[in-house]
Amino acid sequence: MSDSFHFTRHNRNPRTVTILICIYAALIGAVILIDAAWWLMAVLGLFTLPALWDLYADTSAGLSITEHKLEWFTGKRSADLDLDKIDHMRFDTRMDMSVRVTAVLNSGEKVRLPYEALPPHRRLETEFQNRDLRVTRHHFALF
Repeated sequence: MSDSFHFTRHNRNPRTVTILICIYAALIGAVILIDAAWWLMAVLGLFTLPALWDLYADTSAGLSITEHKLEWFTGKRSADLDLDKIDHMRFDTRMDMSVRVTAVLNSGEKVRLPYEALPPHRRLETEFQNRDLRVTRHHFALF
C-alpha cells in the first residue's frame, strides 16, 4: 500500500479555551458567591497551569503511518518503528472508556504509543489492518 496516513492534534482549540473559562468562572464564583478562601481557590487554579501552557505554546501531537514506518510525536519527543518489526498492535479499552495502543514487537518488547498522539481508535485500527498488521482488542483492562 503506498498511501500514508497522517494525524495531528493541536492543543490550541476552542474546547481547551472553553474548559479553562469554565474552571476559572467556577473558582471566582466560589470566592464571590460562597466566600471560599481565595488562597484555596488559587491553589486549585494551579492545576490548570499545564493546560494554560499548552494553550500558549500551541503544542501538538500526532502520528503517521507510511509504507514502512510508524512514527509519532508529542511536544518535543518523537519516535518511530519499522512496520516489519511489529508483531501486532494491542488496543486496550480502559474502565474510563479510553483506548490505549501498544505495539508488540516481534522480539516480545512492548512500546506504548502516547495517548495524546492517537487519532480516533476505530480509524487507527482500520489503518493498521489496511497495512496487514494484526490488531488485538482487550476490553476493560485496569493497567
